[in-house]
Amino acid sequence: MLDRIQEASDFIRGELSIKDPVGIGIILGSGLGDFVEIISDLKSIPYENIPHFPVSTVEGHEGELILGKVNGKTVLALKGRFHYYEGYALKEATFPLRVFRSLGVKTLLISNASGGLDPQQSIGDLMLIDDHIHLFPDNPLRGVNQDELGPRFPDMSEPYSFKLIEVAKKVAKREQIKLHQGVYVGTSGPTYETPSEYKYFRTIGADAVGMSTTPETIVAIHSGMQVLAISVISDMGVEGQIVEISHEEVQAVAQDAAPNLKKLFSEVIAELN
Repeated sequence: MLDRIQEASDFIRGELSIKDPVGIGIILGSGLGDFVEIISDLKSIPYENIPHFPVSTVEGHEGELILGKVNGKTVLALKGRFHYYEGYALKEATFPLRVFRSLGVKTLLISNASGGLDPQQSIGDLMLIDDHIHLFPDNPLRGVNQDELGPRFPDMSEPYSFKLIEVAKKVAKREQIKLHQGVYVGTSGPTYETPSEYKYFRTIGADAVGMSTTPETIVAIHSGMQVLAISVISDMGVEGQIVEISHEEVQAVAQDAAPNLKKLFSEVIAELN
């Protein structure tokens, strides 16, 4: 693992002419790739060119590593993520986070599209994730721990940075962006949820459900990063509001919500030291 991380990060440094640590990383989820429109001085590498990187196989996850500036700050962005349901082990799906940390990332911004479980939510709303429930059948830290990457038993009492949450809430209020706050449950997919599963997730304390994010957050915390995560509510899992849903519809909702997400992330980045 250490050799693979080093080889991938050395390749990226060379290809993108990175000389100094890049402090901010971003993961762009389904239909949210348009965020790159606000990245200036943009350079990119297709995932397939990076040693040991997985490759996105899902529509709406284009598969590029982006380097550029947002509000004057240098960022690395994953335009498209990797999922357990694509057949990747969670160690493989989260490998880019290891490379991010090797390149200097200490603050990670995550976006995703998710099903809403809170009756107060509406399709197209944004939800600030303040905690999560990891229901994948695996954990990205399972197996031999390499102390150079993080502790054997990482503390998860603050998976999403309290400080970054407060910054996001301040920005949302200032920019008049409607922003819910709640718990995200991560599941393996690729099936969307049954009505009974939606009910179960709500019963155990979740406000939104999706097929990503929790493995990424676990690896980020293990690596010593601070995490801020935002869900776009792409469909509703509330009794009486459950309708047939498709990946294309999820992408369309995410694209409609993208301007608010772009504004929120860009202004949060501006606030970072």
